[in-house]
Amino acid sequence: MNDAMAQNLPLMATPADQNLFLKLAKQFSKFIIVGGINTSIDFLILNILIYITGITAGVELFILNCISFSVAVINSYFMNKHWTFEDKTKTEQEPVKFSQFLAVSIVGIVINGLVLTSITTYIPPLFGLSAVLWANIAKLLATGFSLIWNFIGYKFFVFKK
Repeated sequence: MNDAMAQNLPLMATPADQNLFLKLAKQFSKFIIVGGINTSIDFLILNILIYITGITAGVELFILNCISFSVAVINSYFMNKHWTFEDKTKTEQEPVKFSQFLAVSIVGIVINGLVLTSITTYIPPLFGLSAVLWANIAKLLATGFSLIWNFIGYKFFVFKK
């Protein structure tokens, strides 16, 4: 195939397209690693709070989830800023950047909390699972939903270049 024909084919990726894809894939991979760490923090704190309070459903679980999610979000900000998105924001711009991060994260916590609370409140534990294990499975599903929102928000709103 000659160069003239290759230029007319829309399915042929240019080196620039491939480079952009690789950069995005690397960034998303870092985001997943950071997300794994933050999810571990979130689950650990939530399970400690469940253990201490005995709460496994309802509005009270939503509140416990907000606490654990918030701790993980603060860690997430620093790891994503410095490693995933390699943001070089000047110190005086930091409060604005953190406010944007917080706004995206608040939507994320609402998504996360609503999925978690809906599952644990309206769907009884399946397969004979304990209420605590059911809450953890619901939290895993909720994390998947909020992960998608958070990546899009952080990438295109907070750490855009």
